[in-house]
Amino acid sequence: MIDPAATSTPTTPAAPLTVAAAAIVQDGRLLVVSKQAAPDVFYLPGGKPDPGEDALQALARELGEELGAAPVDPRHLTDIRATAALEGVPMLMTVFTATLDREPVPAAELADLRWTDGRDDTLRLAPAVRDHLLPLLRERGDLA
Repeated sequence: MIDPAATSTPTTPAAPLTVAAAAIVQDGRLLVVSKQAAPDVFYLPGGKPDPGEDALQALARELGEELGAAPVDPRHLTDIRATAALEGVPMLMTVFTATLDREPVPAAELADLRWTDGRDDTLRLAPAVRDHLLPLLRERGDLA
């Protein structure tokens, strides 16, 4: 009898979901957004690069689409490997610090936009933000 495992094709792990995001801190508070698809979970503004885009290009496009603003002086802060909150798949999130060239105005795809110091128990933050980014920002002294 042939062992089915011996004849099956080995599977390769899927490439992680790649995301470019902005850690925008103003007056000791971090900008987070929720999307219409998941209005109760707050993330960093940003998104997936389109084909041919690098992380900074994706960040500029996404902030323009989501917030009607452009990043000013974006600088690489960290890369976070985590599980994407909605998709439940591995994610690699490249996080940049930046300011915005104007006051953010949420686009139609966003359900909400808030500034938080991360201590608001009523705000459900995505695990990558809660478990990885907030501790880093606190350690750097960026949050109030």
